[in-house]
Amino acid sequence: MSSEQDKLLAIRDRIDGIDAEIQALINARAECAKDVAKVKQESGDDTLFYRPERESAVLQRVLERNKGPLADEEMARLFREIMSACLALEQPLKVAYLGPEGTFTQSAAMKHFGESIKAFPCSDINEVFREVEARNCAYGVVPIENSTEGVVNYTLDSLMQSTLRICGEVEIRIHQCLLSNESDFDSILKIYSHPQSLAQCRSWLDKHIPLAERISVSSNADAARRITQTPGAAAIAAEAASKVYNLPILHRNIEDNPDNITRFLIIGDHFVPTSPADKTTLLVSASNRSGALYKLLKSFADHDISLSRIESRPSKSINWDYVFFLDIEGHEQSESVQNALKQLRESTDMVKILGSYPRAVL
Repeated sequence: MSSEQDKLLAIRDRIDGIDAEIQALINARAECAKDVAKVKQESGDDTLFYRPERESAVLQRVLERNKGPLADEEMARLFREIMSACLALEQPLKVAYLGPEGTFTQSAAMKHFGESIKAFPCSDINEVFREVEARNCAYGVVPIENSTEGVVNYTLDSLMQSTLRICGEVEIRIHQCLLSNESDFDSILKIYSHPQSLAQCRSWLDKHIPLAERISVSSNADAARRITQTPGAAAIAAEAASKVYNLPILHRNIEDNPDNITRFLIIGDHFVPTSPADKTTLLVSASNRSGALYKLLKSFADHDISLSRIESRPSKSINWDYVFFLDIEGHEQSESVQNALKQLRESTDMVKILGSYPRAVL
């Protein structure tokens, strides 16, 4: 046996030993999870098993400890799956998402909660809210904004009407694929997709398939489902949809902006305690008078609070009356945020806290 083979055998033996240690430690962690579940169950039926702030803190420590060679994103993904499997031992988590199967929202749910959840697809954003409000699902996942196409108004409108709270957020990089049973671009007469995806791929489509009719549907996964039996058709969808609906990928990464990211919200019915890095979302109504918006913004500037997003929507109660959605850095229980909210309430008609929650980790 050569010296090279001896070295390889020694390395493989070491890998086998490390694998055994990892497996034993994962099972030890799972036993701890079962013990946690027992303690929680003894304390009452309404005990929360999934704790967003706890998971965020664990992931932050994972990233701080990581020295490579695995990238932070990959290490975080591995630990998410370990936490997901351990949580399923405590209580299987049912999560509603904007379906059908194969959507980017499903991918966001899996990234945030891991593969061990019971994912429940919904036909529209309102249904996601209804399933969580009825407690048929513990949480829901809905899109809120895209880095190139802006905010998702359906989600904002649902937040205005719902009593649910935002419990977390997750971001995923959007890579669009062109799916089709056709073998070349010239055979494609119709392209189905969600309106935002059609917009995200507009320049690529103009260049490569300019004559094909573009048809808007409720989701990319629905587009993939539709074309399975439609000659001369293609769909813009995620790679996951190609696997679900057994469709060939004609071309990958057709989005015009390679840094295209969509942000999703986790909605639930409970308060989330502080985590290492928090964000708070507010719904604010201010009368249409001189200086109203200035006073609104000044409330945060006076207390050195960063405002990361502001959106306006019709109030739907009075014509030309608007409400504002704000994202600020910090938790609603922190002293600086509480002081800012006190000042804000003095100069506005209504302030509703939609939730304080951990900022997205990778």
